[in-house]
Amino acid sequence: MILIGLTGSIGMGKSTTAAMFRDAGVPVYDADAAVADLYVQGGAAVEPVGEAFPGVVKDGAIDREALRTAVLGQPEALQRLNAIVHPLVGRDRVHFFKAAEDAGAEMVVLDIPLLFETGGHANMDAVVVVTAPPEMQRERVLARPGMSPARLDAILAQQVADAEKRARAHFVVDTSKGLEPARARVAEIIAAMRDPARRPAAAAKD
Repeated sequence: MILIGLTGSIGMGKSTTAAMFRDAGVPVYDADAAVADLYVQGGAAVEPVGEAFPGVVKDGAIDREALRTAVLGQPEALQRLNAIVHPLVGRDRVHFFKAAEDAGAEMVVLDIPLLFETGGHANMDAVVVVTAPPEMQRERVLARPGMSPARLDAILAQQVADAEKRARAHFVVDTSKGLEPARARVAEIIAAMRDPARRPAAAAKD
């Protein structure tokens, strides 16, 4: 089964692009959604995260805003959180792979925001980076409730720069030109991955 890593900085249109792959019949694993499931009441991450970060559990679930405040701009705290969450997400991903294989999927997309940051790109047959001009990125993100320029800058500081992501990608989807050009690009990528002669020969560049 072919593994396609999908990533991109905040506000680039990654979720929209993931939906385009899904609409084209490619199973998509959403790492953010998997994490969200871990944080709800009864989720596997609630107890260990609550112990590591006192005060972030409210009504039996992780208060994501409180947790975000606890780790934003603090690399050591973020590493602590990742050490708890990543193994749990990994288990969930194994179930996704099995379901995709049982369904006869020829390829799957792994939608992972921090693909390069966590080294996950090394396990992919190809990496797709979603991009947009920085001014469009800021406009999109700052329109979100509770977002501020300072918070956006702190988030970007924890992510590999867009230019570096694009340089290390096998394929790039530019969402600044509208939905249909992006959808056409997704179709091109799927076709390329189905063709052994056009498929990337190695994992994304280090």
